[in-house]
This record gives sequence, C-alpha cells and structure tokens, in this order.
Amino acid sequence: MRVAIIGAGIVGVTTAYELSAEGHEVTVYERRSGVAAEASFANAGLVAPGYVTPWAAPGMPMKVLRQLASRHAAVRLHPSLDLGWGWKWWRACRADLHQANRLRMQRLAAFSRERLDRLSERLHLEYERRQGYLVLLRSRKDLSMVEPGLTTLSTLGTRFELIDAARCRVVEPGLEASTPLHAGIHLPDEVVGNCRQFAMLLRKEAGQLGTRFQFETEVLRLESGAHPRVVAARAPRRADTTAVSTFAEVGSGPAAAAPGDWSDTEPLGTEPSSEAFDAVVVCAALGAPDLLRPHGLRLPMQPVYGYSVTAPLRHDPDLAQGPRAALMDERYKVAISRLGGRVRVAGSAELGGVAERHDPRALATLYRVLDDWFPGVARVKDAQHWKGARPMLPDGPPVLGRSGLDGIWLNLGHGSSGWALACGSARVLADAIAGRTPPLDVEGLGIERLRG
Repeated sequence: MRVAIIGAGIVGVTTAYELSAEGHEVTVYERRSGVAAEASFANAGLVAPGYVTPWAAPGMPMKVLRQLASRHAAVRLHPSLDLGWGWKWWRACRADLHQANRLRMQRLAAFSRERLDRLSERLHLEYERRQGYLVLLRSRKDLSMVEPGLTTLSTLGTRFELIDAARCRVVEPGLEASTPLHAGIHLPDEVVGNCRQFAMLLRKEAGQLGTRFQFETEVLRLESGAHPRVVAARAPRRADTTAVSTFAEVGSGPAAAAPGDWSDTEPLGTEPSSEAFDAVVVCAALGAPDLLRPHGLRLPMQPVYGYSVTAPLRHDPDLAQGPRAALMDERYKVAISRLGGRVRVAGSAELGGVAERHDPRALATLYRVLDDWFPGVARVKDAQHWKGARPMLPDGPPVLGRSGLDGIWLNLGHGSSGWALACGSARVLADAIAGRTPPLDVEGLGIERLRG
C-alpha cells in the first residue's frame, strides 16, 4: 500500500517505521525542518506506564481552582481556554470514567513500553536511556494522596516498592539531605530517555526502509475516498523556536539527512501539489482539527502547554552529582531526568494561553524543585528553556484507528503521554490498517467515544 502520514513527531515517526517495516510505501509530511520539533522536542523523557493517567480525574476541577492563586501551581488556567473543551473535561472527571480511561491508557502504555524495548534492542538504538523512576513524597499528606493509585499499580502488575526517606537516598544518593522527605515510590523497571534523539534514530531506520520524508511541507487539505489525496505546498521557512516549541536542544546533535528526505535541492515549490494514496494517517496533533473539520469531524482537542529547563551538569562523569535516572516531585508534579551529561526539569500545565509567552512563575517552580533536590549540580547559566503544546483530548486516551472518513486513519491526541504511548500506538495502527486483530484490548480508543 501507498500510505501518507501527516506529522513527524514521535507518534508520526514510530507510525512511519512500523508501516515501512511491513513493506508499505510511506510518505511523511512535516511542516517543520526535522522530526520531533514540536511537542516531542524537549519533554521530560519518562516512560512509566504505571503513571500514565488521564487528567480528567475525580476532584481535579477543585484542585485546579484551589491552585489559581498559588505561585507554584501545577496547573494554570488562561481566559483563552476553550470552554466547550473544559465542559467535556469536567464531565469526564467522574470516578467511573476516570478509572476506565486510566486502565485503557495504562494497558496501551505497558504494551508501548514492551514495543519500545524490542525496537531499542533489535535496532541498537542509543538515546541516553536510563532505568529507574522514583516518586518523591515530601510529607505524610503527599503519601495519602497517592495511596489509592498504588492499588492500580498492583492490578496492572507494575513492580514498585514504597520506601522510606533513607532508602530514597540510597536509590538516588545525590538528593539534598536538608530537603524534607517522608517517603518515596520506587519503580525500578521504568525508564527515561531522550525522546527527540529516539525519533531521529528511528527516522533514519525508516528512511533505510524507503520512507520518504517531506519536510517544510504544509498539508493544506485532505480528500477522503477509496484513494484519499493529500494536497500540500512548501511551507514558509520558519525557525523551530516559535509556534509550539522553543529552543534548540543541547546535546542532541544535528538532524542529519536520511534516505528519502527532501532537501534544499529538491524544493516542493510554492504551488500546491496533490498526491493520491491508499491510506492517510493523521498524526498531526494540534494540526489535525483544521484538516478534519471540513469533513464534519470535529475533534475536541486543546493545547496544554508544558515547560522544561535543560542544563549541563557540572560533573558529567560523576553519577553522585544530579539524578541517576528519573524522579517526580509529587507535590509540584515536576519531573527531574538525567539525559547524558544534562539534567532536565519538566512540568507545569497551562490550559489556554499562547506558546510564545513564557510564564515566569512556571519556570520559577522548575528551578525551585531542582534546587530543593539537587542544589548547585547544574550550570544554570547555560540552561535552555522550552515550552511545548501537548494535544489533549478532554477524557485522556488518544484516538487510534479509523476516522469514519474513507481512507483516513487517526493516531493522535496523546496529550502529555506521547512518548510513553507512541510505539504501542504505532503498532496498533499498523495492525488495524492490515486488518489484523490488535495486540491488546483497544476498547475505548476509537473515534466513536468522542461522538457520544
């Protein structure tokens, strides 16, 4: 089959690889100049299936409202928030819906982790991967807030251990001793890795299999049918530091050309071109609603902006300096990750707002958490700030499979869990296109749930 993929974030790249590996002729359209340039660019890097969960949860609306006046709020609301999306999100916070959606997401995340491991081993991919995840609980109250979730971890078969503060400092010896710490949850099998670096490596593997990447190419519209068409034009050259992504990441290396890439010697031109395929897979995240709306398909998708700070460590070879792997400060919902010789601190969530405007309060929270747990370990004068838009559906899970439009498939809406869900979602989508039984229960992951 000839298959087009719209979007070359982590979801689009993994989908391209899976389809190419099955022998399909794949073309990827991407408006940026390289892969993983937007929501996948500088995320926390965590792949922890047990902690993949919907934001729509019981009590969450009141938690958000209580934090409105807090300087270090984990979630912030802006007047530009889509009220229709907010209403759907509020309705999805029911306990029964939350539990069902959480199990759906965690099943997919566990399968995705298996697929990530398999690809990494078979293709010998090196992407600054480390193993181990420690959730830090500053007080007894923090522990009481997470205890209900431990039952779910047990149900899913996730290996974890509730440990005291002393054991936490054995797992992560670099933790600051003077910062109050009550307990921790240690998940030894979870991993952290450089999402963008993985995407760049997998893009090269896909290129070796014949995938054609058309960068700096804007998809203007889709035409459904037995042989759906993609109408596209050369996108105006833009810096990858605007729109839904900021900064050029330290230490990831250049996006070297791969087989099948368009280059400056192969311009698409300014006139739109139209190409027919046997199937089109929309992985365009926040670009998807505009492409699907003319066909009567309205996706309730909201950009939820997250922040990260990435800085070089002062003593790269010394693992006692900074984190060994990945941590989460449960009170502030801030992750601290080790990526090679750098530390990344990621968190915050803005519902509404714009990508270009950074909230100094969000960055202050990231720096505070880093200083609380690893004071002085990073060269913060060389730190780079990033803000990215995560494509969030109101109830939590992504949408995988048929769109209801002839020839058009969907793999999008992964929210803040794109890295944790990408490999599994790509495999599910490839099997669906081939007409095979999915490798896991995909109930509740289709477009039909959003039409009800």
